[in-house]
Amino acid sequence: MEFLEVELQPEALARIVRHTSFQAMKENPMANYSTLPSAIFDQSISPFMRKGEVGDWKNHFTVAQSEAFDTHYQLRMQGTGLHF
Repeated sequence: MEFLEVELQPEALARIVRHTSFQAMKENPMANYSTLPSAIFDQSISPFMRKGEVGDWKNHFTVAQSEAFDTHYQLRMQGTGLHF
């Protein structure tokens, strides 16, 4: 496989896949913010990386919160050309 015009050996590609998996990143302090003091980011309230499941936010946001987020997001993204 080639990336940025550099040929990657299968072993290198396997390491990249392993280190960028959700589980590996969840356990890696350099990716999961666990090294931040709890005064800045209290992971006991909500860890930075929870489950890695699409749509899990629906288990945490009410309909009103979701609608408020959508409104805020649309306002902040106006004029960017990005559409979701």
